[in-house]
Amino acid sequence: MKSIAFLLLPLAASAAEPKLQQVSLFNGKDLSGWKGDGYVVEDGAIVCTPKGSTLATESTYANYALDFEFKLPPAGNNGIGIHYPGTGDAAYAGMEVQVLDNTSDKYKDLKPYQFHGSIYTMVPAKKAPLKPVGEWNVERILVNGDDVQVTVNGEVVTQAKLSKLNEEFPKHEGAKRRAGHIAFCGHGDPVAFRNIKICEIAPVANDAGAKQAGFTKIFDGTTLTGWESEEGDKGHWVPINGILKYDGHSEAKDKDLWFSKEYGDVTIAFDWRWSGTGPVMKRPIIGPDGKETGESVEVQELDSGIYLRGSSKSQVNLWNWPCGSGEVYGYRTDKSQPAEVIAGVTPKVKADNPVGEWNRTTVTIKGDRLTVGLNGKTIIEDAQLPGIPAKGKIAFQHHGAAIDFANIWVKEL
Repeated sequence: MKSIAFLLLPLAASAAEPKLQQVSLFNGKDLSGWKGDGYVVEDGAIVCTPKGSTLATESTYANYALDFEFKLPPAGNNGIGIHYPGTGDAAYAGMEVQVLDNTSDKYKDLKPYQFHGSIYTMVPAKKAPLKPVGEWNVERILVNGDDVQVTVNGEVVTQAKLSKLNEEFPKHEGAKRRAGHIAFCGHGDPVAFRNIKICEIAPVANDAGAKQAGFTKIFDGTTLTGWESEEGDKGHWVPINGILKYDGHSEAKDKDLWFSKEYGDVTIAFDWRWSGTGPVMKRPIIGPDGKETGESVEVQELDSGIYLRGSSKSQVNLWNWPCGSGEVYGYRTDKSQPAEVIAGVTPKVKADNPVGEWNRTTVTIKGDRLTVGLNGKTIIEDAQLPGIPAKGKIAFQHHGAAIDFANIWVKEL
Protein backbone atom coordinates (compact mmCIF):
# COMPACT_ATOMS: atom_id res chain seq x y z
CA MET A 1 0.00 0.00 0.00
CA LYS A 2 3.07 2.30 -0.14
CA SER A 3 2.02 3.67 -3.51
CA ILE A 4 -0.98 5.42 -2.00
CA ALA A 5 0.72 6.89 1.05
CA PHE A 6 0.41 10.35 -0.50
CA LEU A 7 -3.35 10.18 0.02
CA LEU A 8 -3.22 9.66 3.75
CA LEU A 9 -3.94 13.29 4.62
CA PRO A 10 -6.78 14.52 6.83
CA LEU A 11 -10.10 14.79 5.02
CA ALA A 12 -10.41 18.52 5.55
CA ALA A 13 -10.51 21.52 3.31
CA SER A 14 -8.22 24.52 3.13
CA ALA A 15 -8.73 26.90 6.04
CA ALA A 16 -8.66 29.84 3.63
CA GLU A 17 -11.96 31.53 2.87
CA PRO A 18 -13.14 30.06 -0.44
CA LYS A 19 -13.62 32.13 -3.58
CA LEU A 20 -15.37 29.51 -5.65
CA GLN A 21 -18.69 29.05 -7.42
CA GLN A 22 -21.82 29.51 -5.33
CA VAL A 23 -25.11 27.67 -5.75
CA SER A 24 -28.44 29.10 -4.65
CA LEU A 25 -30.32 27.15 -1.97
CA PHE A 26 -33.50 29.23 -2.38
CA ASN A 27 -35.19 30.18 -5.65
CA GLY A 28 -37.05 33.14 -4.16
CA LYS A 29 -40.44 31.68 -5.12
CA ASP A 30 -41.13 28.52 -3.10
CA LEU A 31 -39.55 26.06 -0.67
CA SER A 32 -38.23 23.61 -3.27
CA GLY A 33 -35.20 21.82 -1.82
CA TRP A 34 -36.36 22.34 1.77
CA LYS A 35 -38.44 20.26 4.15
CA GLY A 36 -40.33 21.27 7.27
CA ASP A 37 -43.40 23.22 8.33
CA GLY A 38 -44.25 26.69 9.54
CA TYR A 39 -42.40 28.79 6.96
CA VAL A 40 -43.71 30.81 4.02
CA VAL A 41 -42.22 32.72 1.10
CA GLU A 42 -42.99 36.45 1.13
CA ASP A 43 -41.44 39.07 -1.16
CA GLY A 44 -38.59 36.78 -2.18
CA ALA A 45 -37.70 35.74 1.37
CA ILE A 46 -38.27 32.72 3.61
CA VAL A 47 -40.21 33.91 6.65
CA CYS A 48 -40.90 32.02 9.85
CA THR A 49 -44.55 31.93 10.95
CA PRO A 50 -45.87 31.59 14.53
CA LYS A 51 -45.88 27.80 13.94
CA GLY A 52 -42.36 27.73 12.53
CA SER A 53 -39.77 25.43 14.07
CA THR A 54 -37.21 23.59 11.90
CA LEU A 55 -36.89 23.99 8.14
CA ALA A 56 -34.00 21.97 6.68
CA THR A 57 -32.35 21.47 3.32
CA GLU A 58 -33.10 18.18 1.60
CA SER A 59 -29.40 17.78 0.79
CA THR A 60 -26.59 17.38 3.29
CA TYR A 61 -23.33 19.32 3.31
CA ALA A 62 -19.84 18.88 4.76
CA ASN A 63 -17.31 21.65 3.93
CA TYR A 64 -18.84 24.91 2.74
CA ALA A 65 -19.38 28.64 3.04
CA LEU A 66 -23.03 29.56 3.56
CA ASP A 67 -23.99 33.13 2.65
CA PHE A 68 -27.37 34.69 3.37
CA GLU A 69 -29.19 37.87 4.34
CA PHE A 70 -31.51 38.07 7.33
CA LYS A 71 -33.94 40.62 8.73
CA LEU A 72 -34.97 40.68 12.38
CA PRO A 73 -38.27 41.93 13.79
CA PRO A 74 -38.16 43.44 17.30
CA ALA A 75 -37.01 40.70 19.75
CA GLY A 76 -36.78 38.26 16.83
CA ASN A 77 -35.27 34.85 17.54
CA ASN A 78 -34.20 32.10 15.14
CA GLY A 79 -31.01 30.20 14.36
CA ILE A 80 -29.00 28.43 11.68
CA GLY A 81 -28.61 24.71 12.23
CA ILE A 82 -25.40 23.18 10.88
CA HIS A 83 -24.50 19.47 10.77
CA TYR A 84 -28.17 18.75 11.53
CA PRO A 85 -28.92 15.01 11.11
CA GLY A 86 -32.56 15.63 10.13
CA THR A 87 -34.24 14.67 13.39
CA GLY A 88 -34.16 15.99 16.93
CA ASP A 89 -33.41 19.48 18.21
CA ALA A 90 -31.02 21.11 15.74
CA ALA A 91 -29.23 22.93 18.58
CA TYR A 92 -28.16 19.64 20.16
CA ALA A 93 -28.42 16.96 17.47
CA GLY A 94 -26.54 19.45 15.28
CA MET A 95 -25.26 22.88 16.25
CA GLU A 96 -27.16 26.16 16.21
CA VAL A 97 -25.65 29.50 15.24
CA GLN A 98 -27.80 32.13 16.97
CA VAL A 99 -29.93 34.60 14.99
CA LEU A 100 -31.27 37.06 17.54
CA ASP A 101 -32.21 40.67 18.15
CA ASN A 102 -30.07 40.86 21.27
CA THR A 103 -30.74 44.63 21.49
CA SER A 104 -34.23 43.93 22.82
CA ASP A 105 -34.99 44.46 26.52
CA LYS A 106 -36.54 40.99 26.40
CA TYR A 107 -33.02 39.59 26.22
CA LYS A 108 -31.27 41.87 28.71
CA ASP A 109 -30.16 38.86 30.78
CA LEU A 110 -28.66 36.81 27.97
CA LYS A 111 -25.87 34.37 28.65
CA PRO A 112 -22.70 35.00 26.61
CA TYR A 113 -23.39 32.06 24.27
CA GLN A 114 -26.88 33.35 23.43
CA PHE A 115 -25.92 36.54 21.57
CA HIS A 116 -26.25 36.71 17.80
CA GLY A 117 -23.61 34.66 16.00
CA SER A 118 -22.81 32.45 18.98
CA ILE A 119 -22.78 28.66 18.72
CA TYR A 120 -25.57 28.00 21.17
CA THR A 121 -24.50 26.67 24.60
CA MET A 122 -20.84 26.43 23.54
CA VAL A 123 -19.15 29.41 21.87
CA PRO A 124 -19.89 33.07 22.74
CA ALA A 125 -19.72 35.54 19.85
CA LYS A 126 -18.21 38.99 19.85
CA LYS A 127 -20.93 41.64 19.76
CA ALA A 128 -22.22 41.46 16.18
CA PRO A 129 -22.56 44.76 14.25
CA LEU A 130 -26.26 44.22 13.63
CA LYS A 131 -28.15 46.82 11.62
CA PRO A 132 -31.28 48.39 13.13
CA VAL A 133 -34.29 46.09 13.47
CA GLY A 134 -36.15 45.81 10.19
CA GLU A 135 -33.04 46.24 7.99
CA TRP A 136 -31.26 43.46 6.09
CA ASN A 137 -27.98 42.02 7.45
CA VAL A 138 -25.40 39.91 5.61
CA GLU A 139 -23.89 36.80 7.18
CA ARG A 140 -21.47 34.05 6.22
CA ILE A 141 -21.04 30.77 8.09
CA LEU A 142 -17.87 28.94 7.08
CA VAL A 143 -17.87 25.25 8.02
CA ASN A 144 -14.57 23.83 6.90
CA GLY A 145 -13.34 20.57 8.40
CA ASP A 146 -12.45 21.38 12.00
CA ASP A 147 -13.18 25.09 11.64
CA VAL A 148 -16.37 27.10 12.10
CA GLN A 149 -16.36 30.84 11.51
CA VAL A 150 -19.23 33.34 11.58
CA THR A 151 -19.00 36.73 9.86
CA VAL A 152 -21.77 39.35 10.27
CA ASN A 153 -21.87 42.44 8.07
CA GLY A 154 -18.21 41.96 7.23
CA GLU A 155 -16.92 41.38 10.77
CA VAL A 156 -15.81 38.00 12.15
CA VAL A 157 -17.71 37.46 15.40
CA THR A 158 -17.20 33.74 16.08
CA GLN A 159 -14.35 31.28 15.49
CA ALA A 160 -14.22 27.75 16.82
CA LYS A 161 -12.37 24.45 16.46
CA LEU A 162 -14.75 21.50 16.58
CA SER A 163 -12.05 19.23 17.99
CA LYS A 164 -11.70 21.55 20.98
CA LEU A 165 -15.47 21.70 21.43
CA ASN A 166 -15.54 17.89 21.45
CA GLU A 167 -13.12 17.95 24.37
CA GLU A 168 -14.87 20.73 26.25
CA PHE A 169 -18.43 19.49 25.62
CA PRO A 170 -18.09 15.69 25.25
CA LYS A 171 -21.84 15.11 25.63
CA HIS A 172 -22.83 17.47 22.80
CA GLU A 173 -23.70 15.12 19.94
CA GLY A 174 -23.89 17.83 17.32
CA ALA A 175 -20.32 18.97 17.87
CA LYS A 176 -19.14 15.45 17.01
CA ARG A 177 -20.67 15.63 13.54
CA ARG A 178 -18.81 16.79 10.45
CA ALA A 179 -21.72 16.89 8.00
CA GLY A 180 -25.49 17.26 7.88
CA HIS A 181 -28.40 19.38 6.75
CA ILE A 182 -28.55 23.16 7.02
CA ALA A 183 -31.63 24.33 8.90
CA PHE A 184 -33.52 27.33 10.18
CA CYS A 185 -34.36 26.90 13.86
CA GLY A 186 -37.54 28.92 14.24
CA HIS A 187 -39.14 30.07 17.48
CA GLY A 188 -42.30 31.51 15.99
CA ASP A 189 -40.92 34.99 15.28
CA PRO A 190 -41.18 36.42 11.73
CA VAL A 191 -37.44 36.42 11.02
CA ALA A 192 -36.81 36.58 7.25
CA PHE A 193 -34.00 35.09 5.12
CA ARG A 194 -33.09 35.68 1.48
CA ASN A 195 -30.21 35.36 -1.03
CA ILE A 196 -29.24 32.01 0.50
CA LYS A 197 -26.22 30.60 -1.31
CA ILE A 198 -23.67 27.90 -0.63
CA CYS A 199 -20.13 27.36 -1.87
CA GLU A 200 -19.07 23.76 -1.30
CA ILE A 201 -15.40 22.95 -0.79
CA ALA A 202 -13.72 19.71 -1.92
CA PRO A 203 -11.56 17.76 0.55
CA VAL A 204 -7.82 18.29 0.35
CA ALA A 205 -5.59 15.91 -1.61
CA ASN A 206 -1.84 15.98 -1.99
CA ASP A 207 -1.73 16.58 -5.74
CA ALA A 208 2.05 16.96 -5.88
CA GLY A 209 2.54 13.72 -3.97
CA ALA A 210 0.05 11.94 -6.21
CA LYS A 211 1.87 12.95 -9.37
CA GLN A 212 5.23 12.02 -7.89
CA ALA A 213 3.83 8.59 -7.02
CA GLY A 214 2.80 8.08 -10.66
CA PHE A 215 -0.90 8.86 -10.42
CA THR A 216 -2.91 10.73 -13.05
CA LYS A 217 -5.98 12.80 -12.20
CA ILE A 218 -8.96 11.77 -14.34
CA PHE A 219 -11.43 14.39 -13.05
CA ASP A 220 -10.27 17.97 -13.55
CA GLY A 221 -12.79 19.36 -11.04
CA THR A 222 -14.59 21.69 -13.43
CA THR A 223 -15.65 19.64 -16.49
CA LEU A 224 -16.57 16.08 -17.48
CA THR A 225 -13.72 15.90 -19.99
CA GLY A 226 -12.80 12.25 -20.49
CA TRP A 227 -16.07 10.98 -19.05
CA GLU A 228 -18.86 9.42 -21.11
CA SER A 229 -22.42 10.42 -20.39
CA GLU A 230 -25.69 10.22 -22.30
CA GLU A 231 -28.11 13.05 -23.03
CA GLY A 232 -30.31 12.16 -20.04
CA ASP A 233 -27.32 12.47 -17.69
CA LYS A 234 -26.93 16.20 -18.26
CA GLY A 235 -27.71 18.25 -15.20
CA HIS A 236 -27.51 15.16 -12.98
CA TRP A 237 -23.74 14.47 -13.00
CA VAL A 238 -22.36 17.99 -12.41
CA PRO A 239 -18.80 19.17 -11.62
CA ILE A 240 -18.48 22.15 -9.28
CA ASN A 241 -15.57 23.41 -7.16
CA GLY A 242 -13.62 20.17 -7.56
CA ILE A 243 -16.60 17.99 -6.66
CA LEU A 244 -18.40 15.63 -9.05
CA LYS A 245 -21.97 15.79 -7.81
CA TYR A 246 -24.66 13.25 -8.72
CA ASP A 247 -28.24 13.99 -7.69
CA GLY A 248 -29.57 10.44 -8.11
CA HIS A 249 -32.10 11.36 -10.81
CA SER A 250 -30.44 10.67 -14.17
CA GLU A 251 -32.90 10.13 -17.01
CA ALA A 252 -30.41 8.40 -19.31
CA LYS A 253 -30.78 4.77 -20.40
CA ASP A 254 -27.33 4.10 -18.93
CA LYS A 255 -27.29 6.23 -15.80
CA ASP A 256 -23.76 5.24 -14.78
CA LEU A 257 -20.85 7.58 -15.52
CA TRP A 258 -18.01 5.92 -17.46
CA PHE A 259 -14.43 7.04 -17.99
CA SER A 260 -13.42 6.72 -21.62
CA LYS A 261 -10.12 4.88 -21.15
CA GLU A 262 -9.76 1.15 -20.50
CA TYR A 263 -7.52 -0.08 -17.69
CA GLY A 264 -6.03 -3.42 -16.77
CA ASP A 265 -3.93 -3.50 -13.60
CA VAL A 266 -4.53 -0.23 -11.81
CA THR A 267 -4.90 1.58 -8.51
CA ILE A 268 -7.83 4.00 -8.28
CA ALA A 269 -8.04 6.56 -5.48
CA PHE A 270 -10.97 8.87 -4.80
CA ASP A 271 -13.02 10.67 -2.16
CA TRP A 272 -16.80 10.31 -1.81
CA ARG A 273 -19.70 11.23 0.45
CA TRP A 274 -23.47 10.80 0.56
CA SER A 275 -25.00 14.20 -0.23
CA GLY A 276 -28.62 13.20 0.33
CA THR A 277 -30.75 10.85 2.39
CA GLY A 278 -32.36 7.55 1.53
CA PRO A 279 -35.39 5.54 2.65
CA VAL A 280 -35.04 3.54 5.84
CA MET A 281 -34.99 -0.18 4.98
CA LYS A 282 -33.95 -3.44 6.58
CA ARG A 283 -30.62 -4.75 5.32
CA PRO A 284 -28.95 -8.08 6.18
CA ILE A 285 -26.09 -8.65 8.56
CA ILE A 286 -23.30 -10.46 6.72
CA GLY A 287 -20.83 -12.70 8.51
CA PRO A 288 -17.06 -12.79 7.85
CA ASP A 289 -17.63 -15.79 5.59
CA GLY A 290 -19.71 -13.61 3.27
CA LYS A 291 -22.98 -15.34 4.14
CA GLU A 292 -26.05 -13.55 5.42
CA THR A 293 -26.79 -14.45 9.04
CA GLY A 294 -30.58 -14.18 8.75
CA GLU A 295 -30.62 -11.08 10.95
CA SER A 296 -31.15 -7.56 9.64
CA VAL A 297 -31.06 -3.97 10.84
CA GLU A 298 -32.73 -0.78 9.66
CA VAL A 299 -30.47 1.60 7.75
CA GLN A 300 -30.81 4.40 5.22
CA GLU A 301 -30.71 2.75 1.80
CA LEU A 302 -27.76 4.50 0.13
CA ASP A 303 -26.07 2.66 -2.70
CA SER A 304 -23.45 3.33 -5.37
CA GLY A 305 -20.13 1.83 -6.38
CA ILE A 306 -17.29 1.68 -8.87
CA TYR A 307 -17.20 -0.79 -11.75
CA LEU A 308 -13.84 -2.37 -12.53
CA ARG A 309 -12.79 -3.42 -16.04
CA GLY A 310 -16.19 -2.66 -17.51
CA SER A 311 -18.00 -5.27 -15.43
CA SER A 312 -20.92 -4.74 -13.08
CA LYS A 313 -20.08 -8.06 -11.43
CA SER A 314 -16.75 -6.66 -10.26
CA GLN A 315 -18.34 -3.58 -8.71
CA VAL A 316 -16.79 -2.40 -5.45
CA ASN A 317 -19.81 -1.22 -3.49
CA LEU A 318 -20.21 2.12 -1.78
CA TRP A 319 -23.20 1.75 0.46
CA ASN A 320 -24.70 1.99 3.92
CA TRP A 321 -25.27 -1.71 4.59
CA PRO A 322 -24.23 -3.13 7.99
CA CYS A 323 -21.10 -4.76 6.51
CA GLY A 324 -19.85 -1.42 5.20
CA SER A 325 -18.51 -0.32 1.84
CA GLY A 326 -15.98 -2.27 -0.21
CA GLU A 327 -17.95 -5.49 -0.68
CA VAL A 328 -18.04 -7.00 -4.19
CA TYR A 329 -21.71 -7.95 -4.37
CA GLY A 330 -21.53 -9.72 -7.72
CA TYR A 331 -19.01 -12.23 -6.39
CA ARG A 332 -20.25 -12.49 -2.80
CA THR A 333 -23.74 -13.49 -3.91
CA ASP A 334 -22.55 -15.86 -6.67
CA LYS A 335 -23.16 -19.26 -5.08
CA SER A 336 -21.04 -20.95 -7.75
CA GLN A 337 -17.92 -19.28 -6.34
CA PRO A 338 -15.65 -21.11 -3.85
CA ALA A 339 -16.10 -20.27 -0.18
CA GLU A 340 -12.73 -18.52 -0.04
CA VAL A 341 -13.73 -16.19 -2.88
CA ILE A 342 -17.01 -15.27 -1.20
CA ALA A 343 -15.28 -14.62 2.11
CA GLY A 344 -12.48 -12.70 0.42
CA VAL A 345 -14.77 -10.09 -1.14
CA THR A 346 -16.51 -9.41 2.19
CA PRO A 347 -15.16 -6.39 4.14
CA LYS A 348 -13.01 -7.29 7.14
CA VAL A 349 -14.33 -4.25 9.01
CA LYS A 350 -16.83 -1.44 8.48
CA ALA A 351 -14.63 1.61 7.98
CA ASP A 352 -17.17 4.10 6.59
CA ASN A 353 -17.39 7.53 8.16
CA PRO A 354 -20.85 8.65 9.34
CA VAL A 355 -23.33 9.31 6.52
CA GLY A 356 -22.69 12.68 4.90
CA GLU A 357 -19.00 12.87 5.78
CA TRP A 358 -16.19 12.43 3.25
CA ASN A 359 -14.56 9.03 2.83
CA ARG A 360 -11.29 8.18 1.06
CA THR A 361 -11.15 4.92 -0.91
CA THR A 362 -8.34 3.18 -2.78
CA VAL A 363 -8.97 0.22 -5.08
CA THR A 364 -6.14 -1.89 -6.52
CA ILE A 365 -6.84 -4.60 -9.10
CA LYS A 366 -3.84 -6.63 -10.29
CA GLY A 367 -4.56 -9.69 -12.38
CA ASP A 368 -7.64 -11.12 -10.72
CA ARG A 369 -6.65 -9.94 -7.24
CA LEU A 370 -8.37 -7.06 -5.47
CA THR A 371 -7.35 -4.91 -2.49
CA VAL A 372 -9.55 -2.11 -1.13
CA GLY A 373 -8.65 0.54 1.44
CA LEU A 374 -11.15 2.82 3.15
CA ASN A 375 -10.24 5.73 5.42
CA GLY A 376 -6.79 4.32 6.08
CA LYS A 377 -7.93 0.74 6.78
CA THR A 378 -7.52 -2.28 4.51
CA ILE A 379 -11.00 -3.79 4.23
CA ILE A 380 -10.47 -6.20 1.30
CA GLU A 381 -7.02 -7.77 0.86
CA ASP A 382 -5.82 -9.84 -2.10
CA ALA A 383 -9.33 -11.14 -2.82
CA GLN A 384 -9.70 -13.23 -5.97
CA LEU A 385 -12.19 -12.28 -8.68
CA PRO A 386 -12.20 -15.36 -10.95
CA GLY A 387 -13.03 -14.61 -14.56
CA ILE A 388 -12.74 -10.84 -14.34
CA PRO A 389 -11.90 -9.34 -17.76
CA ALA A 390 -8.25 -8.46 -18.32
CA LYS A 391 -9.11 -4.89 -19.24
CA GLY A 392 -12.05 -2.51 -19.30
CA LYS A 393 -13.44 0.87 -18.33
CA ILE A 394 -14.21 2.10 -14.87
CA ALA A 395 -17.51 3.72 -13.95
CA PHE A 396 -19.34 5.27 -11.03
CA GLN A 397 -22.65 3.53 -10.57
CA HIS A 398 -26.11 5.05 -10.44
CA HIS A 399 -28.37 3.46 -7.85
CA GLY A 400 -30.71 6.31 -7.04
CA ALA A 401 -28.67 7.85 -4.22
CA ALA A 402 -27.25 11.38 -4.26
CA ILE A 403 -23.47 11.15 -3.93
CA ASP A 404 -20.40 13.37 -4.33
CA PHE A 405 -16.97 12.33 -5.65
CA ALA A 406 -13.69 14.26 -5.60
CA ASN A 407 -9.93 13.81 -6.11
CA ILE A 408 -10.21 10.93 -8.59
CA TRP A 409 -6.77 9.49 -9.45
CA VAL A 410 -5.51 6.39 -11.26
CA LYS A 411 -2.13 4.70 -11.50
CA GLU A 412 -1.52 2.00 -14.07
CA LEU A 413 0.51 -0.89 -12.63
